[in-house]
Amino acid sequence: MSTKPRDASKYTTDANAAVWNTLPFDDTADFEDASRGYIGTWDPPLQITNEKGKTVWTLAPYMDQTRDAPCPPTVNPSLWRQARLNTMNGLFKVTEGFYQVRAFDMSNMTIIEGAEGLILIDPLISCECAADALRLYRELRKRPDVKVKAVIYTHSHVDHFGGVCGVVDPEDVRAKRVEIVAPADFLEHAVSENVYAGVAMIRRAQYMYGPYLVAGPRGQIDSGLAKGQSIGRISIIAPTRTISRTGDTIELDGVRIEFHMTPGAEAPAEFDFYFPDHRVFCAAENATHTMHNIQTLRGARVRDALAWSKYLNEALDLFGDKTDVLFAQHHWPRWGQERITSFLSKQRDMYRYLNDQTLRMLNKGYTGIEIAEVFEMPQSIAREWFNRGYYGTVNHNVKGIYDRYMGWFDGNPARLHPLPPERSSSKYVELMGGASKVLKAAGAAFDKGEYRWAAELLDKVVFHDPTNTKAKDLLANTLEQLGYQAEAGPWRNFYLMGAQELRDGVTIPSDAPSTDASMFSAMTLDMIFDSLGARLLGPQARERILMNWSFTDTGQHYALEVSNGALSYVAHVRAGADVTVTTTRSTFDAVLLGQLSFRDAVTTQKARLEGSVGKFLEFLLLLDDGDPAFPIVTPRPDIEAAWKGKDRKPPKDPASPEADLVEHEEMSRLHRFLAELPKGC
Repeated sequence: MSTKPRDASKYTTDANAAVWNTLPFDDTADFEDASRGYIGTWDPPLQITNEKGKTVWTLAPYMDQTRDAPCPPTVNPSLWRQARLNTMNGLFKVTEGFYQVRAFDMSNMTIIEGAEGLILIDPLISCECAADALRLYRELRKRPDVKVKAVIYTHSHVDHFGGVCGVVDPEDVRAKRVEIVAPADFLEHAVSENVYAGVAMIRRAQYMYGPYLVAGPRGQIDSGLAKGQSIGRISIIAPTRTISRTGDTIELDGVRIEFHMTPGAEAPAEFDFYFPDHRVFCAAENATHTMHNIQTLRGARVRDALAWSKYLNEALDLFGDKTDVLFAQHHWPRWGQERITSFLSKQRDMYRYLNDQTLRMLNKGYTGIEIAEVFEMPQSIAREWFNRGYYGTVNHNVKGIYDRYMGWFDGNPARLHPLPPERSSSKYVELMGGASKVLKAAGAAFDKGEYRWAAELLDKVVFHDPTNTKAKDLLANTLEQLGYQAEAGPWRNFYLMGAQELRDGVTIPSDAPSTDASMFSAMTLDMIFDSLGARLLGPQARERILMNWSFTDTGQHYALEVSNGALSYVAHVRAGADVTVTTTRSTFDAVLLGQLSFRDAVTTQKARLEGSVGKFLEFLLLLDDGDPAFPIVTPRPDIEAAWKGKDRKPPKDPASPEADLVEHEEMSRLHRFLAELPKGC
């Protein structure tokens, strides 16, 4: 089976060519806006490295995506247009005193010149990228010594705070020389949203962003929201001031800012804000140049499209008639009150239309899949470039809205308790006369350009027999054509990642971003213990275990109880514990980060165990691992074995638990689990 990507088929070439006649490609206003105020960038291609010389962000693979570059037949022309816009990088002047560094990471870093120094909005994902963005500003503005006076986090997604330690020294924050401003509940959501399902989310995020695809016309070209994600060091500094009410106004380094709270729409904790002395509005990530995700394909709780629409309506009401410049933390700004009002109102109407028309149809009895198949946006909304489905799509957003209101079950009892894919696929293949006949039918569908139907048939064969190379090869070819036709960056990446893994298997390089100690310190002990509960091998946890944990530096005490296969805890010690662990939170964090082995913590008396060491080891042995490389387009390993924990490697020396305790690596495995948190919006 060839592992190389194929050319676009005749049907794909024709489908992509037809896009030119459906959208206003002669409207070049976005290109003018995206280049307006350009000051400069580093000599191309942009490449940012860490202290070890490893590249954490580069635009080198995208240098062919220039403004006038012709669209390859393997790319949807609408997505190609967005990809070219997202490649425009460097320092831009938005208006007097307001600057943005764009395409130095997934998000923008906005820089406001205050009375004495700088106010930074959203310091990117990685410390290296944020530091380089600030260095670019200082060099091009010829202000090498200008200090950062404040940082604003617009919301709780990591691409809007993770690089903070690249631009701010935490000691300056502790000394009150730098202020950190964030929306209410920011810290909780910043570190908790992805903790519990983190392994699964990051695996699916690999499909959503396509970091392991070769960048280029037959591979990854864009995510719709940006080029992709950096892989540098992630950090966090806790806010020194939180905002909780719409209308709250503060002054940072002489700059007045009025806040508008928007929780539960694009992010659990978010605000946008207005600069009354400058007639400038920061839309955070609530209004960008794409339809956003109501339910992200990487996996997350469904967002509230109705609330999203209402927040945009409030922003229009509060600031619309007094805003001359709008910028967001992705993409490029807009200028002019009329254009800004049109932008906000049509984004508002887009999310409201999605919500209300899905509800109208589900109340007629139609399911999410059925509604999504016929759902059409009004042309007055759909023809606006900023409402195109580059990141979210009409199809998967409608399904997400249905899920938010109705859940996974469509109400048909025949679908209440279906067979799992492996079992049903085998029965379907047998019923259809065997794999060869299904392959023949799928091949005929492929030859007619019926790629969705071909994919459905071939998926049955692959899940019936994952060793069938002909089925995998044809399914890879099929998914590839679907990817080439996709307007949404995440759809393209999902299809092409699926095709690649069908051909090559799962190959994940060991270049994951590193997590700064500040991220672990920001996690509460409740979050950490809840994450342990999500790893507990319940079917094997037959014996009751009661452990006391005491943290001498913070004065916190917990009792953890394992009973009936479940983990519970209270924030105080309990009598009759099997074992007591006494340590410091800083030592605990070091163990979680892999900076200190549990062996060394015990032998250096940074951690002390009293009571049954065997019980403590028993608990550690009950902590299961997620699989960061689980298959997606082929059957998963034996679920019965995984459920019972029989898929795990045995401990080094199960006959000697006391001796094995100090060698045990379960705590560092917890570090790996917590470190693999997905990024993105």
